[in-house]
Amino acid sequence: MLAAGEAIRAAELATNAQPAFATLIRPPGHHASADHCWGFCFFNNMAISIARLRKEGKIKTAAILDIDLHFGNGTASILGSIPEVVYFHPEASDRQTFLDSISRFLAQVRADIIAVSAGFDRHEHDWGGLLKTEDYETIGRLVKEYSEKVCQGQRYGVLEGGYNHNVLGNNVRSLLQGMS
Repeated sequence: MLAAGEAIRAAELATNAQPAFATLIRPPGHHASADHCWGFCFFNNMAISIARLRKEGKIKTAAILDIDLHFGNGTASILGSIPEVVYFHPEASDRQTFLDSISRFLAQVRADIIAVSAGFDRHEHDWGGLLKTEDYETIGRLVKEYSEKVCQGQRYGVLEGGYNHNVLGNNVRSLLQGMS
């Protein structure tokens, strides 16, 4: 419950055009659905935070970028039937294609806020073996530029996966440098 609360707090800060990141939260949440927990996820922190903002009338639309290695089946299950919320989980076999797919997604979507389900398990020294640390800064910069152009600066992230503790902190810092 504390993890979900921290995600809500990050989302609320973002609605005041303060970039925010719920960093030190565990367990992650993007696999949890309304009636099922899986993959260490008990509450869907991202879905809860978006639902809260919508319920309070702080946003009408949202774009969720899930950069975790694993598809956020819980997030898609909970929010997928809501046309005002767009969920995107890029898939690619090389770094540049991955980054390009994020750019294309952001060029096509319009939302009041952008939220990042920030999993770091795609890193070259984690399960996914794809992204370099500097790629997370690029992703953060793309999110920042999008939010400043489309969402009045409203952006936040929620920590999801990332299992190599030797590189996790550097990857989180890299994303935050890009987003701020």
